[in-house]
Amino acid sequence: MNPVSSTTPPTLDEVCEQALRLPCAPSLLPRLITALQDNASGADDIEAIIRLDPALSAATLRVANSAFFSTGEPVASVAEAVIRLGMREIFRLSALALINRWETGSGRGAYRGDPGDFCRHALCTALAAEALAESTERVDPQSAYTAGLVCDLGKLAVAHACGPFFPAIRLEQTRSGGAWTRAEREVLGYDHTQVGAQLLTTWHFPPALVTAAQFFHQPLLAPAEAWPLLAHLHAAKYLAICFGPGVAEDGFYFELNEAFLLEWGFTPEFLQEMLPVVLERASARLRDKLTFGSVAL
Repeated sequence: MNPVSSTTPPTLDEVCEQALRLPCAPSLLPRLITALQDNASGADDIEAIIRLDPALSAATLRVANSAFFSTGEPVASVAEAVIRLGMREIFRLSALALINRWETGSGRGAYRGDPGDFCRHALCTALAAEALAESTERVDPQSAYTAGLVCDLGKLAVAHACGPFFPAIRLEQTRSGGAWTRAEREVLGYDHTQVGAQLLTTWHFPPALVTAAQFFHQPLLAPAEAWPLLAHLHAAKYLAICFGPGVAEDGFYFELNEAFLLEWGFTPEFLQEMLPVVLERASARLRDKLTFGSVAL
């Protein structure tokens, strides 16, 4: 890695280049998404992808043999684990495991958070987006879940490559009183949503998820066809921030577009009703790691 100048931040391309060299990138996730969306895919196809990553294979077997999923007879192969857990649970496990490892390898400390906070907040955003999608039936719940899980990946790349510039970003945010992303653009020349979108494009994520990652802070800047998913993601981000677990300093400067949410039926009353639903789902998934500690799988 080239040393970063004390006065000139790396370019957007340089940030992405450094991030792409990090180990444990979630580059297998698009392949899982494609396989799970293909009606012709079976357990063998999913197993073939998971087996490309030894750590993911081990996590899959460990979860399949856990007290929650075990039926008494231990499974000894990834194929058996896929069958026991089911496609939906396999996707959730794999996606969270890959995001968790990306956090561990990218040095998120620039945001002053605790270990596991990024993964914790990403999961709460994903669960909120999924719950909203199930309630409205206007977007696919799995697409909403995935969008929530990956929309902030650019933050980890920025933290890894631009750590020395975070004091300047904080000062700019305090001076302007605006959104954290606006302060990033003022100091760096770009923000973490642009970085995230470029990384997801490089990893061949579906275009809808790339658009979601780029515009979830400012949904009206996206093409109109992206608004349904962005409305759910924008609302989910708000719920995850209100809910609390894993929220870093930038989260408190999230600019909510209330008018946009109201157009899609996300009233304050409805969002308030959804908070206990998200709490229940996050508590069931994270248990004693809901508010603190590394999210181990």
